[in-house]
Amino acid sequence: MHELSIAQSIVEIVEQTASANGSGRVRSIKLKIGELSGVVGDSLEFCFLAVTAGTKLEGARLDIEHVSLTAECRSCRQTFTVHNNVFFCPSCKSGDCSVVTGRELQVSEIELEDEPREQT
Repeated sequence: MHELSIAQSIVEIVEQTASANGSGRVRSIKLKIGELSGVVGDSLEFCFLAVTAGTKLEGARLDIEHVSLTAECRSCRQTFTVHNNVFFCPSCKSGDCSVVTGRELQVSEIELEDEPREQT
């Protein structure tokens, strides 16, 4: 289950960002996960809950944006959505295509809580 190591990496990235911005708690994290990434969203969410227990990420919401697989035809430059891993251009029927989206696995946004300010 590589989702566990991915969840741990997400925690490290977010903790570093939160510390660098002077925040104690994290409200939410948005991820982009591409269709070709091989990541199972439900498994990642389960692992995320486990690895965030007792951290400043505990209780943070994990929002996953699933990114469709798209390709570009090198012959006619048509961009199209790939279905069932069939990489043939619908316009010119060429198989000479390159992936445009669908490999993503990135933290795209982190929402941090504001630290309460001390009153003087």
